[in-house]
Amino acid sequence: MNKLTVKNVEKLIYIVRGKKVMLDSDLAELYSVLTKNFNKAIKRNINRFPNDFMFQLTKEEFEILRFQFGTSKTNSQGGRRYLPYVFTEPGVAMLSSVLNSEQAINVNILIIRTFIKLRQLLASDESLSERMTKLEKGTDKLFRIVFERLDTLEAQAPILPTKRKKIGLKS
Repeated sequence: MNKLTVKNVEKLIYIVRGKKVMLDSDLAELYSVLTKNFNKAIKRNINRFPNDFMFQLTKEEFEILRFQFGTSKTNSQGGRRYLPYVFTEPGVAMLSSVLNSEQAINVNILIIRTFIKLRQLLASDESLSERMTKLEKGTDKLFRIVFERLDTLEAQAPILPTKRKKIGLKS
């Protein structure tokens, strides 16, 4: 990863089982360690990572994610042999107690800031959603009035005879 920014980290956050998560391989890359070494450190401290902090993807979930970001082959020529682990926001926060290098601390701070930014965006989306609902209610009344007036005008319009001279090109 070239430069570590909130925008770069945002691209590494996925929604799985309704939770915002990060893949073990992405986190390992951010921490500049091999995924296998990253996962070894996690397994040595597995009691710090309950299911709401970290969980392993199912084969179906992994296939959906692979399709989204196009990972390498899954055979012996490369790719993963095991289903990846994903970490929720509290799981990423817990990583700071497991990985204690200077880079790990800086990366953790950036990741937590990214999660906070996403939470703020979602909160602002909710307030926008509330405003849209209010706006829809107001426009709903307006459209009802317009349609009632159109119905009134249609009722007042004279009924044209069925045998009238048609206007336009004759075929």
